[in-house]
Amino acid sequence: MAENVTLARPYAEAAFQMAKGSSLAGWSSALGSMAAVAGTAEMQECVANPKLQAEQLTQLFVGVAGKDLNAEQQNFVRVLVDNDRVNVLPEIAQLFNELKNSHEGTRDADVESAFPMDDAATKNLVADLERKFQCKINATVKVVPELIGGVRIAIGDEVIDASVRGKLAAMATALKN
Repeated sequence: MAENVTLARPYAEAAFQMAKGSSLAGWSSALGSMAAVAGTAEMQECVANPKLQAEQLTQLFVGVAGKDLNAEQQNFVRVLVDNDRVNVLPEIAQLFNELKNSHEGTRDADVESAFPMDDAATKNLVADLERKFQCKINATVKVVPELIGGVRIAIGDEVIDASVRGKLAAMATALKN
């Protein structure tokens, strides 16, 4: 939702500013864990429960999110609970990672392959993408048998569809027109 992204942006920027002084990777990991906890149905039910006080909800959230959260991250959770923004943690984590990647000069790539890719093929693909986009690429590879063959790569809002399914769809569109 666009509204959630708007609500999340100042919190992601604040977390990024705090993380620049310590560990971007640590904050990224912590925000990922917090987003996973916030996304569970049980936690959403607790957040919506008017009987839980803010301090109780903060303690519950920090207890579930793990004891790996440092004091700054626990305070961040407290601020989110106090401002009723726990539900936008997934968006905060996503925006934080975008800021982190921009700062480090990297981009995330979602690679879908019809078949499992070995390490050598993945490294070659990442090297080719790094040359094309002239930045470091963090690739996440997922097997999607529906592609029939080939790969589909999404980097930001750019999609490279070199799958058999994509080529068949393009041919079908060309034949209809």
